[in-house]
Amino acid sequence: MVPVFLANGLESFFSGYYGSYLVMVVPFIILSFIAQALVKSTFNKYSRIKAQSAYRGVEAARRLLNEQGLQHIAIQRVPGNLSDHYSPREQVLRLSESTHDSQSIAAIGVAAHEVGHAVQHKEQYAPNAVRAALVVPANIGSRIGPYLAILGLFLQSDAGRALFIGGIVLFSAAVLFYLVTLPVELNASKRALVLVQNSGILSEEEIAGTRKVLQAAALTYVASALTAFMSLLRLILLSRQRD
Repeated sequence: MVPVFLANGLESFFSGYYGSYLVMVVPFIILSFIAQALVKSTFNKYSRIKAQSAYRGVEAARRLLNEQGLQHIAIQRVPGNLSDHYSPREQVLRLSESTHDSQSIAAIGVAAHEVGHAVQHKEQYAPNAVRAALVVPANIGSRIGPYLAILGLFLQSDAGRALFIGGIVLFSAAVLFYLVTLPVELNASKRALVLVQNSGILSEEEIAGTRKVLQAAALTYVASALTAFMSLLRLILLSRQRD
């Protein structure tokens, strides 16, 4: 039979843990799913609109890179959909099949966004450097930080407090990564719109559609940052309730 004091402690812990999770975190997880669905639907909508310039995503990316003095950056075609990314370490811009081969204004917008990241790296954009430095600690923190913090809360001892603090520090690195990612991505999208406008690859009307695609993508980063921040705040508030 479980001792009364332990049963009460477990009941208090799990009711507080799951109750706060439902209130503080679940709404933002739902927002993340909505944001991802919005990105897909918006991309699909504008992927059916062919650019008047008839540029494919890869051709638009190559021209924009060249115009920015980044002729040395290679472009690779990778499997998948919306798996586009720029690797500053390898100096390679990778475009998914749906972006690389398409002549749509959505594909050109996504390709230009990745070029924006390449320009950030060239210009040593400070938030981008901070995000790069946080990649390793953020990966570690997101995987084990919350579990260490929860274990520390459950133990209710000096060792538990040390575990909790360590978990919070690790998870904070992941939260900071999400928060720094937001201005980095918004800036890349802003650069993308300026690049395609200055190059004349897209008309003003087409840029309006491309802007909607990039804005929808930005919402996913907002949702991720809010979810991570609220998860961290929830753990901190739980520790105050246990004191």
